[in-house]
Formats: sequence, structure tokens, C-alpha cells
Amino acid sequence: MAEPDDVAPQPVPRKRLRHRLPRSWRQHWKLVALLGVFSLALLVTLKDVGIKPYITGDVEIAAADITEDLAGTVDLFDASVDHEVSIDITDVEYDDMVESYQKDGEKKWVTATVTIDGTVINDVAVRLKGNSTLMGLRGTGGAGGEGGPGRGGMQPPEGMELPEGMQMPEGMEPPEGMEMPEGGMAGGPGGGGMGAMSQASADDPTSLPLLLSFNENVEGRAYQGMTEISVRPGSPVINEAMALSLTKAADLPTQDYGYAVYSVNGSDTTTRLLLAHPDENMANNLFDSPGYLYKADASSQLAYVDDDQSSYSDQFKQINSSDDGTLQPIIDFLKWMDEADDEEFAADLDEWVDVDSLASYLAMQNLIVNGDDMGGPGQNYYLWYDLESERLSVISWDLNLAMQGDATLGPDDETGMGAGMGGGMFGGGNRGAEDQGGAQEGVAPERTQQAGGIRGGNALKERFLASEDLKPVYTEAYWDLFDKVYGDGTAAETLSTLAETVPTSDSLSAEDLATAIDTMSDWVNQRTSALKKARKE
Repeated sequence: MAEPDDVAPQPVPRKRLRHRLPRSWRQHWKLVALLGVFSLALLVTLKDVGIKPYITGDVEIAAADITEDLAGTVDLFDASVDHEVSIDITDVEYDDMVESYQKDGEKKWVTATVTIDGTVINDVAVRLKGNSTLMGLRGTGGAGGEGGPGRGGMQPPEGMELPEGMQMPEGMEPPEGMEMPEGGMAGGPGGGGMGAMSQASADDPTSLPLLLSFNENVEGRAYQGMTEISVRPGSPVINEAMALSLTKAADLPTQDYGYAVYSVNGSDTTTRLLLAHPDENMANNLFDSPGYLYKADASSQLAYVDDDQSSYSDQFKQINSSDDGTLQPIIDFLKWMDEADDEEFAADLDEWVDVDSLASYLAMQNLIVNGDDMGGPGQNYYLWYDLESERLSVISWDLNLAMQGDATLGPDDETGMGAGMGGGMFGGGNRGAEDQGGAQEGVAPERTQQAGGIRGGNALKERFLASEDLKPVYTEAYWDLFDKVYGDGTAAETLSTLAETVPTSDSLSAEDLATAIDTMSDWVNQRTSALKKARKE
């Protein structure tokens, strides 16, 4: 008999759980389980191990796009010929530049015509440059923005007596009650003797430190390969020229410079030092290998904040490949340094920093007694990240406070504002635990008076110099460089060249120049003798 059409179908038995897994998994379940156990163990083992990130993008560094390179008549930095630089700027543009700074600290670009050794260059962008050097424009009130009016600047304690021979930062106004050395600031090694401290004044355009840009208004334009030139304040600033020359003689990266007779709007002439300002083209030619160049801001701290690049954007400015580059190399290093104890710091620093280069940098700053290096109030340094070695190097910048402090400063004494002057005008002297208030080895003291105070601070510098394990590297670099710049007579020869090539002007007489040279000569002799004695001890 036929079955009815409406008979309900029988339910299909559900598969066992093991049958839901792929056949290959069921056949090799032991291997899968073993892999899971291994992965878990690896995760537990590596959870506390720091991993160094790498830049995985395109590491090709594009060359600066210079489409119009003005040749000029002679090489601007050829010391064998005289040079003249003049600036013509309208009253409207000049007032706009000065008033913008006085109002809120803005260093506004304005337009001027610049003539260099007879070559007239139109539409050159000009702006104020510096921080302490612009103190004369700030007054006592105004905005309190970085580097602007009202910031406070680098001022020593009220009533403090300035040691004879010490030059305050150019343009710095001493507080009320501060006693100056007999004869004022011009009597010391950095004054009329070498630097002749400049007082920036809106009434004297030649007194203002300026940055000239050839490509700000005309894209792709340069002068002899340079897109920017810095006009330094003061005259004749022999100390800065010497420091730049000796840094170059030591085979360390630095900036090219030259002297020129300088005027603004047909004014009386003065003698000014002109400096090649680090730009993209310079960054791409610093070393044989490609890399990124970063400038530390005066308010920066070389300290880890977090992993967000925006937290560092106002502390470090990338000079080259800024569109394709990154601050990640700095962040990675700072995070490692923040977590590393003294032993790890000494053992693994060479994985992050070119240790030999750092030792040479620090040794050189001591040799030239630079009062405002990477640990100074101005945080004057650049960082170079080599894309091939994946390590950082430190490059000197702004040496206007070098070679004017205590010539007897020892290799292990602290450099800084007033360092070595009877224990340190602003807390200088030996960096040992007693002088640092009992600071432990490798523990970097916090920066003090960060918003323009006298003392700065830099954890990398302080931890490196405090490490007994790294001290032999520093000591070897120190005496190697001493032989190059003092021991073999290079400093004396360099000074002789400057005596013959620095031009006189309406504001710099031959007599004043000779006094500056003699004062510098005395300082070099004292420095050489003191270090020779220290080497024997």
C-alpha cells in the first residue's frame, strides 16, 4: 500500500562537535594545540621586552628643489676678499616686522631688497631671529608667548654681581640692582675684547639679528646654494667665529660663516658675521648617508611625553623631507631612555645613538666652553637621524656664548651659563654628586627655570656624562680633539687668520679689532695651558 504524501520527514541527526572541525584539523590536532601553547608562552616571555620600531616608508630623501641659484660675484664665505651686504626696507615693512614682535612675539616675514657683493636681490623675505638677542625689543610688558615680550628671558638673580669677563647673552638686559664689572660688559673676553655685546634696538636696524630667506617669496630661489642666511648680532664676535672654525677643524659638522661690512637703508656701516642657516639643502649634504635633521626649540625638553607625535611638534622642527618624514625616531629613543635604568642606558645606548659622535660633541662643547649647548637655556642643538645606521647624532648650533667663559674649566666640569667661574655663576662647576645636590649616577636633574631661565638641562647629556661605563669614550674623544684644536696650534693659527680678514667698519675700528684679537689670544693661551696641566694630573 502506498504511503501518504503528508508523512513528516525524519529529523537528521546533528553532527558531533568534532565533526564540525575541518578534517585536516582533526587529523593534526596535536600540532595545532602545540602551536597555541608556544604562542602563549612567547607572548608571556616578550610582554616586557621593548621593541624598536623602524621606519617602513620610502626612505629616499628628496633633494631641495632649487630652480634659481644666484651665483653672485664672489663666494660669500671666501675670507680672502672683502664683502659688503646692505638691506633696503621700507618704513612700513620695517615697522610691521618690529611691531608684530612687540605685540605678541610673532617673527613676521616682511619684504626687502638685499645687495650682496654688488648682486641686487629683490623680494627677499626678512624676519627677526633669536630669543635673548631680542630682549631690547620686548620691554617689560606685552604678551608672554614663547620668545615674545614679557616672557622674562634669561635673567640672573636680582642683585647678583656679574664676574669679570663674563658676557651675558647678547641683547640681555640685567635686572635692577645687578652689579656690572668695571668698564661694563665691554671689558671681558666676550665684550669689547671679543664679542661686544649687542643691544637690539628698534631705533638701530643694524643691531637686530635677522634671518634672510631667498625662497620664502620666490619658490626655488637660492643664493650660492643657500636658501637662508643669518645675520648675527654684535661686532666683531671673534669668539663665535673661533668656535665655528675650531669645530670644523675638529671634523665635526657645523655651519659655514663669513664677515661682511653691513648696513641698512644707507646707515653707517658695521661689521657683521653671516652664517649659513641650516636648510633642506644643507641637511641633505651633512653626511654621506641619508637622514632627517631636526632642530630643537628653545623651550624643548629631550624627554618622553607619550607616543603622540603632536606632543613633540612644537619641540622639534624637521628641516628636510618634512612632508614625508616623521618625529618617530625621536619618540622611540626618548621612550627607551625614559624606561632604561643606568645599566641598560650604558649598555644599549649605542643601539640608539652614535656614541662616538655624542662623546665628540660633548667634548667639543667643553673645550670651547660653550655656555649654551644642548643642555643650556637656549637648547641650542640639532638632531640627525641616520636612516642607514638608524642612530641619532647631535650637531652644534649657535656658538655665540662659546670661548668667553672660564679658560680653566676642566674636562669633567659642567659647561653652562657661567660654568667654571668660581664654582659657577649660575650653579656651574664640577658635575659630581656634591655639586648637584647629591644627584645619583645616571639620574638627570630636572630643568630649572625652563621658561627662559639661566639653567637648562638635557637628560641625554647628563646621563652620558654621569655614566662611569661611558666615561672612557668621552675621555678619549676629549684629548683627541684637544690635540686637534689646541695642542697642535690650530686655535692660534685660526686667530691669526681672523686678525687679517675681519673687516673694519664705521662702528669697528682697527684698534677695537686688535683689542678683540689680543683678548682672544690671551684666552686661548690660558685654555691651552690649563688643559695641558689637567692632562698631566
